[in-house]
Amino acid sequence: MIRIGLIGKTNTGKTTFFNSATLGNEEIANYPFTTKKPIHGNAHVITLCVHKEFGVVDNPRNSLCKEGWRFIPVELIDLPGLIKGAWEGKGLGNQFLSVAAQSDVLLHIVDASGSIDASGKIAEPGVGDPIADVSDIEEELVLWYLKLFEGNREKISRMINTGMGAVRAVTEIFRGIGVKEWHVKRSINENNLGDKNIDEMDPDESRRFISTLREISKPSLIVANKIDLHPAAENFKRLREHNKHMFVIPSSADAELTLRRAQNKGLIKYSPGDEIFDIFENTILNEKQKWALNFIRKDVLGEYLRTGVQFALNIAVFKLLNMNVVYPVSDANKLSDKKGNVLPDAFLMKNGSTVQDLAGEIHTELSKGIVYAVDIRNGLRLPGDYQIKDRDVLSIVSTMIKK
Repeated sequence: MIRIGLIGKTNTGKTTFFNSATLGNEEIANYPFTTKKPIHGNAHVITLCVHKEFGVVDNPRNSLCKEGWRFIPVELIDLPGLIKGAWEGKGLGNQFLSVAAQSDVLLHIVDASGSIDASGKIAEPGVGDPIADVSDIEEELVLWYLKLFEGNREKISRMINTGMGAVRAVTEIFRGIGVKEWHVKRSINENNLGDKNIDEMDPDESRRFISTLREISKPSLIVANKIDLHPAAENFKRLREHNKHMFVIPSSADAELTLRRAQNKGLIKYSPGDEIFDIFENTILNEKQKWALNFIRKDVLGEYLRTGVQFALNIAVFKLLNMNVVYPVSDANKLSDKKGNVLPDAFLMKNGSTVQDLAGEIHTELSKGIVYAVDIRNGLRLPGDYQIKDRDVLSIVSTMIKK
């Protein structure tokens, strides 16, 4: 399952974001390090389901289908807030970095209203600087990577001298935090360091290389949270201007949490990511509830179309990680598995993944004897090295029988 880590300073609304995406009930308070240890929960990314295209009624196993939309589970991790010096172990730095290492993608939650000061303490709106907050956290991540690199230069050199090669040697050092060989190779190429010996890299070259490696191996986007507070709108524009290389998503996690809980109580009809919600005719609301829902309708959805929570999750998975959704079936005629479940599974597969990769995700034994896959739409036989596309519906034919 894909892991999405929530990073940022304390009091930016990370735990509210987590609760709104998972419908959790984790503690929310305005003092530093409310989240003292990583909290895990299940959220979903949403894509249009294929069942209507094929004119069938599906009954998913590993995901959900609601009103034509497929909800695919992902793991969300709320991490302790970062402070300067986290890369050296200050605050809860070591705990944060150890878990961030296992995340596939990071959502950087920032208080767009400027309601926290440089240390992460609650302040009057506008006192804090979201631009500086983003820079502080991004710097901590780079320094974390740089510490690993510089502290292992001799080891890298020894591995290279034994004939391992620079790409593989660097990858070995960073493998424990999820770095792949293609991450290292691309970082070297983007900084024109192909002919450069690792030992000959000067501090500036090392810094550029490591910064690129961090961005590629731990892609991140900025969630401009508390967008409904003043002066968040202006700060949102500044965040976009200063971070043109990143997605910056306006968000009100508090509004999303309110809507999700109201929907759960049967007060409104709402689905995560929707641009509207409807209050049921027989719903009786008190004045506080009426005010909150009217505020969300006018100042959040009316201004930004959505609360941004679900949108951020979708962008992280489908844009930053370049995931495609594929539907494997056993029976090509019924579009079902061996138990008769129609379109039972929706797998998230990285762009460039092959039929062989998909077979391995389904069952390791299946991939060992793979012969081909059948494209359900046109009946074509696809070889094992065929690169799957988004919304493919495939039946895999293998010489190995799944146990």
